[in-house]
Amino acid sequence: MARHIIKKMFPGMERMRGHKALAPLGPRLGSPDLWHLNRRSVAGAFAVGLFVTFLPLPMQMLIAAAVAIIVRVNLPISVILVWISNPITMPPMLYTAYTIGRKLLDEPRRDIRLDWSWEWFSTELLTIWQPLLLGSVLLGSVASLSGYLLVRFLWRLNVVQRVRSRRYLRRLRKELAEREAAERSEEEKSNKKEPPLG
Repeated sequence: MARHIIKKMFPGMERMRGHKALAPLGPRLGSPDLWHLNRRSVAGAFAVGLFVTFLPLPMQMLIAAAVAIIVRVNLPISVILVWISNPITMPPMLYTAYTIGRKLLDEPRRDIRLDWSWEWFSTELLTIWQPLLLGSVLLGSVASLSGYLLVRFLWRLNVVQRVRSRRYLRRLRKELAEREAAERSEEEKSNKKEPPLG
């Protein structure tokens, strides 16, 4: 069941191969390990995707794809999960990462105005990169580990439920067959007891 849900949600190999951002990876995208849908591959892909999504770096899709190829986990899931960080979610993620990093490094609070210009990157980012990077790596690690463990747990839970339901259905079929056999036996006994007509 989990495999069917994942197959519907995430694109296949041919669609991913055609994506412009992944073109530099070329023939490496053909490895079957990158497309498997098993517990290890999917949980690992969540770990990769959730870690990379917190990194304050450009080309997150390419980074996630490269890491997925190196550690041999599901590529589409790894790449798609980086879209958690998008223009809407990025400012609060960066601010939270910076705040956590600043507190861990015991730096004074600074008023930061986010501006996606080259001037901002060359001036403001150079002064806050250490706490931002530390907070991002910490948040990414926590999200990565949480995602990995949650997927492993949910996958295992799904497998246990399927095994239990199969056992239950098998038991029901057995009981039904035994009941039908008992009814047939009773019917045969009653037919033997009745005297023949005529």
